[in-house]
Amino acid sequence: MKKVWIALIALLLLGGAAAGVNWGVRQLMTAVEVDKGTQIPTTTVRKGRVTITVTARGELQGGNSEMMIVPPTGSGDAPITFLRPTGDVVNSGDVIIEFDTTQQEYNLREAEADLAEAQAKVLQAEADAAAALEESRWTTISTAAEVEFAGLEARKNPILAVNVARQNDIALAAARNRKEQSDRDFKNRQSSSDATINIQRANANKSKLLADNAKRIIDSLVLKSKTGGYVHVLGNSSGQLLYSGATVPDFQVGDMARAGQTIAQIPDMSTWEVSASIPEVDRGYLAVGQKAEIRPSVLAGSTLKGHVAAMGGTTGTSSSRRFLCRIAVDKADPALRPGMTTYVTITVDTLENVLWLPSQALFESDGRAYVYVSGAPGSKQVGFVQKEVTLLRRGESQTVIKGLDEGTRVALSRPDQQSKGGDAKGNSVMKALTK
Repeated sequence: MKKVWIALIALLLLGGAAAGVNWGVRQLMTAVEVDKGTQIPTTTVRKGRVTITVTARGELQGGNSEMMIVPPTGSGDAPITFLRPTGDVVNSGDVIIEFDTTQQEYNLREAEADLAEAQAKVLQAEADAAAALEESRWTTISTAAEVEFAGLEARKNPILAVNVARQNDIALAAARNRKEQSDRDFKNRQSSSDATINIQRANANKSKLLADNAKRIIDSLVLKSKTGGYVHVLGNSSGQLLYSGATVPDFQVGDMARAGQTIAQIPDMSTWEVSASIPEVDRGYLAVGQKAEIRPSVLAGSTLKGHVAAMGGTTGTSSSRRFLCRIAVDKADPALRPGMTTYVTITVDTLENVLWLPSQALFESDGRAYVYVSGAPGSKQVGFVQKEVTLLRRGESQTVIKGLDEGTRVALSRPDQQSKGGDAKGNSVMKALTK
């Protein structure tokens, strides 16, 4: 009985070892077995010309647009009372936006009332100063006459008694003192009057500045076009609870606008451009001056030529960072309008005589690029073998590689996933490739 148990244990160990060897060989070969009933879409490595492109969707707008910006009012947000709709044709001098001026008109009336009161005080100060100066002037004239009269009396001193002559000298000195004091009083009164008048004039100037500023703000709350063109009303994101995919509503009459916000713009029709948001991963492929094809969504079959004009800063979260790219339209179409949705294809590079395959056939993991190569005809191996390749350039539809021979057949989808999930994915890939 003991020998039987030993034999059974030995058989179990041999079976486990065989299974382990089989698993190791399968991992070393990195071959994927596929059910005979499952069809894996495949393609071959080709050699030839490859054009690398970047596509994006953008919004059409005029270059060097005239911006309609909310002016500073000094009293918080400004309610919109009039706003031309998007698409309105306007000429130079036409009113585009009007804001509520109730508060500014009240400020103007207050400033004008303060100005009238200040101007009246200026007149009163000037009249009081003139009267006071006239009185001081009369005092100086009187004291001067007293000095002259006392001087005449003092000339008689040689023939008068000593005590009388002494009284004349005292009277002359007193007259002179009164004249000096009156002269000083006159100068002091003149300086004081000038100061009082200047204070009242300063108050009047302050009130005038407030009135003028109120008038200027009222005038600025009516925005007029400096050039002709089409009105394009922008979105109002103030107070909106935004989430991914949310649509920002345009400004409309009744909305509150804060100073510095851009409500609308009038594009320069001679310099159209497309504003497109492009994933950050494509930034390294783009450069200013690259050629682009622009297809407005509402102009079926129409393709415009353009070029990359500028690239802005990157924004967004770490998982979906994007940057703003401006594509200038080389020759405008009269049917173009601001805000049109457009589809842009930017030609990044053209490579000649290179090995390439569809982008669906290349897979990446842990910084490695690899493909699934079909088993060679006549070989005993079944399925596909994972093979690492060198990625040279990757486009949206074509990928340039190195490490395979021309004509090598590779899978267009992961064979292991295909065998688990049926051929639905494979069929979709084949349809996309055929298209």
